[in-house]
Amino acid sequence: MPVQNRIIKVQKRNRALVTFDQAAIVRAILRAAESMGGFRQDYLPDINGHIFETYDTDEEIAGFIADIVVVCLNSDPHHLIANFPPTIETIQDEVLHALRSYGFQNAADCYECYRWGRHWLREGAINETQFAGNGFPRHRMDKILEWNRQRGCHTVAGLNDLVRAGKLKSLVDDALAAYEAALDEAARKVMARLDAGDNIRLLWVSGPSSSGKTTTTVKLTSRLERHGLRFLMLNLDDYFWSLVEHPTDWINDRNYEAPEALDIQLLNRHLTELLAGQTIEKPVYSFKEGRRVGSKPVRLEPDQILLLDCLHGLYPPITEGIEPRSQFRLYLETLNPLYEGDGADQRLCKFTDVRLIRRMLRDLKYRSHRPLLTLLHWHYVRAGELFSIIPLQGLADCVINSGFPFDLPVLKPFFVGPNGYLPTPEEFQPYTSFLDARIRYERVRKLLESVAGLDGATRDRLIPGDAVIREFIGGSTIRIPHNE
Repeated sequence: MPVQNRIIKVQKRNRALVTFDQAAIVRAILRAAESMGGFRQDYLPDINGHIFETYDTDEEIAGFIADIVVVCLNSDPHHLIANFPPTIETIQDEVLHALRSYGFQNAADCYECYRWGRHWLREGAINETQFAGNGFPRHRMDKILEWNRQRGCHTVAGLNDLVRAGKLKSLVDDALAAYEAALDEAARKVMARLDAGDNIRLLWVSGPSSSGKTTTTVKLTSRLERHGLRFLMLNLDDYFWSLVEHPTDWINDRNYEAPEALDIQLLNRHLTELLAGQTIEKPVYSFKEGRRVGSKPVRLEPDQILLLDCLHGLYPPITEGIEPRSQFRLYLETLNPLYEGDGADQRLCKFTDVRLIRRMLRDLKYRSHRPLLTLLHWHYVRAGELFSIIPLQGLADCVINSGFPFDLPVLKPFFVGPNGYLPTPEEFQPYTSFLDARIRYERVRKLLESVAGLDGATRDRLIPGDAVIREFIGGSTIRIPHNE
């Protein structure tokens, strides 16, 4: 069905005006869908099922979404004025709005990650070889999927068989051994850089929310300390802007997930001064009061390496003007690809949801933050990741996977059952129009219900105290400062 369009021109980033081309929008949407295996990966019967009933192909669905974009663009009367046509960025915003409004959440994530990756390319922050594409590293995912297949846990059904048969121990041991081996390799890379003459003064451990950065930081630095390296930890939470600087939304939530939530300019200046041997007055932030309550002097000794565990450690403005050879950047990803059910539909579980489940548990146990609020907040988390974390992963000197096939059986008992932490449908009812949260809620609920859980005694017997998952479920033998 044709839609009315009165937009003739588009403003490019260099402000030149070119002819509006709806076909280009269709192609961009289609590429995002194809990069994840097609729109069928986003099929949700109760949300977008009518679209799949109406359109037979991905090309037709992309055309429908592009029509919605055109309708949205035409709704702004400024765009109908010859000198004020929509910009490229405005069109991309509307594409994301249309995709998310119809429940094509994963296609939107692919589109958004690719969009911001191209942005960082234009900025010169990354090069073509560092470009992360849609954010889902297919070659690494395939390698991990094959590793899972060899152990019979590449599907939820296979994982359940291992749990019910009491055969999970070898899988836990193998997965943890692979993680520890990756840490050994990271330590070797640090030492190789130093041996080659690089004067590393900054060690970043970065990655998206709930990827296990704290546990990984402790384990990596303990390895390096055995080689005689000394570290000074800088807590970047102290660089948060005061609470009054963070506006609230309709549900009184705040976006702490964007890099701009930190005082980037002050942080960059302090990093530069520390590396120059100067003493800084590091702010001291009180989360109870929501503001800086003072400062304390900090100095980096000549034989120390500054250690930073940070969401946005790859974000270029933070390290602007700092020599790359003086930095080592470790990136954590949480890839645990396994197919839903018995794998017949070839639909992968969304491993980003595992991080969401981890964070819901952590927020409840250690921050008195209800899982419902974490769910409603998660769209801020993903927006920050897709802008300043995942598209920049190519800058990392080393990548470690901190997603484990046993995470779901370990996490399930905390959420499902009479005393489970997952919000009830009645609790979620007032927020069903928050489509992003609704999709994640339904997806997480169905995923957890489909998984066989470990009872507490078996969990404590199989999962050692220094495992990453302990950072979220409790019982860690590693000090987790943000859980105290």
